[in-house]
Amino acid sequence: MKTILITGGAGYIGSHACVEFLNAGYDIVVLDNLCNSSPKSLERVRELTGLDFPFIQDDIRDRAALDALFRDHDIDAVIHFAGLKAVGESVEKPLLYYDNNIAGSVTLFEAMQAAGVRTIVFSSSATVYGDPASVPIREDFPVGGTTNPYGTSKLFIEKILQDVAIADPAWSIALLRYFNPVGAHKSGRIGEDPRGIPNNLMPYISQVAVGRREYLSVFGNDYPTPDGTGVRDYIHVVDLAQGHVKAVEKLAEGPGVRVWNLGTGRGYSVVEMAKAFEQASGRPVPYRFAPRRAGDIAQCWADPAKAERELGWKARRGLEEMCEDTWRWQSLNPNGYEP
Repeated sequence: MKTILITGGAGYIGSHACVEFLNAGYDIVVLDNLCNSSPKSLERVRELTGLDFPFIQDDIRDRAALDALFRDHDIDAVIHFAGLKAVGESVEKPLLYYDNNIAGSVTLFEAMQAAGVRTIVFSSSATVYGDPASVPIREDFPVGGTTNPYGTSKLFIEKILQDVAIADPAWSIALLRYFNPVGAHKSGRIGEDPRGIPNNLMPYISQVAVGRREYLSVFGNDYPTPDGTGVRDYIHVVDLAQGHVKAVEKLAEGPGVRVWNLGTGRGYSVVEMAKAFEQASGRPVPYRFAPRRAGDIAQCWADPAKAERELGWKARRGLEEMCEDTWRWQSLNPNGYEP
């Protein structure tokens, strides 16, 4: 039995990871400052799994709180989700992103080192590849050339962890580069609940379908793609969460830094996503074209072969299931976790 610390565990991906780790037989401890999440997600994780776990409401930038956490709990590995993740907001507020994401991560790694915990799975992003020269994207593609501070923060944290491993080869590190997580738990009990106006496509589409928003703004219809709108690799959040369990199992084999893309290996355009959601929900998703958004690229999808080869992991849930599960969550929880 291993005990896993999940930072940002009350968030969208974090809450689904909590379910998967508990179901896989691990003990978990959750740390979250709730700046972009709800404690209700953790109540529902307990309900879905029938298992309890400690929740600490605090910030990864608070070294004293981290030291106390590692002192009070015998942690074997850390899954590090805690971070701000809105591309547009990062362009407007770069200092906030660098403070929270980079400074917070450094504080976490220092606390881990002091506690003798040297196993971590880092929630990175395909944004570290910048605007790729070609698709699909493999792990050996060059990184850098990031197009927004959010992506730059992920790139810096990856580099910091690689340098930590050079300085102390006892560290076991997984850098998981996600593509675009969507969907929700099959039960409809946990899902994506963004504060304010959603920054990601799928929650915006689902809020239009449920009647919370009038129409979808499609940023840019002049990209060099089949229908002119941006193409992305959408991955079901449960597949993504299960990838973290596989990564922890792999890290047990020994120290080093390992990198895996977690994606499906195919891209869908914004318009294709809106149409697929109309099919799944039976509701119209009207959209209007708007100017391109700063920091966006034309197309981005993964070559996930390395994760399948080395982790025995592959995305199993297709677009229809992504849309159906998102709609179930949204229709059962029209206002998210708020009543």
